[in-house]
Amino acid sequence: MLFQEIIHAKCLCHRLSDAEIQTMVDGITDGAASEGQVAAFAMAVLLNGMETEEVACLTCALRDSGSVLSWDADALGGPVLDKHSTGGVGDKVSLMLAPMIAAAGGFVPMISGRGLGHTGGTLDKLDAIPGYESQPGLELLRRTVQSVGCAIIGQTDDLAPADRRLYAIRDVTGTVESVPLITASILSKKLAEGLDGLVIDVKTGSGAFLPGIEPARTLARSIIDVATSAGASISALLTDMNQVLGRTAGNAIEVTEAIDFLTGDHRENRLEAVTVALAGEMLALGGLSESAEDGESLARRVLDDGSAAERFASMVRALGGPGDLIERPAEHLAAAPVSRPVTTDRGYVSAIDVREVGVAVIELGGGRRLASDEIDPAVGLTDIAGIGEEVGPDAPLSIVHARTEAMAEEAVEHLRRAYTISPDQSEPGPAVIERMGATG
Repeated sequence: MLFQEIIHAKCLCHRLSDAEIQTMVDGITDGAASEGQVAAFAMAVLLNGMETEEVACLTCALRDSGSVLSWDADALGGPVLDKHSTGGVGDKVSLMLAPMIAAAGGFVPMISGRGLGHTGGTLDKLDAIPGYESQPGLELLRRTVQSVGCAIIGQTDDLAPADRRLYAIRDVTGTVESVPLITASILSKKLAEGLDGLVIDVKTGSGAFLPGIEPARTLARSIIDVATSAGASISALLTDMNQVLGRTAGNAIEVTEAIDFLTGDHRENRLEAVTVALAGEMLALGGLSESAEDGESLARRVLDDGSAAERFASMVRALGGPGDLIERPAEHLAAAPVSRPVTTDRGYVSAIDVREVGVAVIELGGGRRLASDEIDPAVGLTDIAGIGEEVGPDAPLSIVHARTEAMAEEAVEHLRRAYTISPDQSEPGPAVIERMGATG
């Protein structure tokens, strides 16, 4: 079967057979399909779409291009669960969520990614922890999950290698925003983890890749339909990204906020709402609670009794990080030498261009312009104001943490452009907008 004939069939809007899709994925995996052919295939799918059954076949073929984890349910004594976020600014949810689920009886082999565009990446945050091995082999992943209950790591060479090549080509050919390809990319990696349940956090708003609510719903529905067709138990939340999630954006800075959240020193309301809602969905899917609401109650209990913080500390220790990170974060996490408040006229925050906030972090060195860029873990933003909050000369929009005065000044200007200040106070929308799928 010729690759060009498969591409031609999709260019004519034909439904591809399972055999045609498998042939294409085999060619992506072993390199028999050239970069031009893979790019043409991706463009044909972008322009002409795929039916649910085609996407399910593509997902499973990408998943099966490498290792697929399996777990001994009896030996573990609990369900294997995970979540995926479509990305946002200040989204450090995974750092708290995985140990919360572990403390509640689940097991979380969380495969996470690095920053993409203006959004931060979970692995970049974890790389801010000295010694933390964010890309271990599968054997260390297994041992950590079995002994601690959770491990947050990056994609290894063994997991869905065809997706890694396909995504790299999509990234440079303008085909990233294809819903079928996004769906297959997300699910191929997650289903390779051998999960019993998966929750998807689809973000919408000015800081999301899908700013509009309807495109976000379309993606969530596609992921649910395809995962269900592939035999997975799944649900989704649509969550708000019209303001930064939490009070920080950066890498070491966000790790500090996650530690404060786990220990109870500070829990920003919207960050707590999203994290607990996702936990409730995961616990319900895994049969660890009778409903999502009961799961939320269980999630709050493991936060309040300190067991989630203990799981986080154990995970960091097991993956090479400092054993006293929870007790002494300031001794281990880098801090920037320059701090500048972002002052403004007195009024209330009425709107935020959250994408611009994310760009400010990139300009500080906390994100990447190119995939090869090094990240400065120390820089970022703290005390970020949200919609409806009063700001002014004595209540800044944020505090910028920078390597130099010049970089701080550039970030200050980004932040001032990102915020709209009004004389009248407005109420923000809900952090969790909608539930879709099994528990919704």
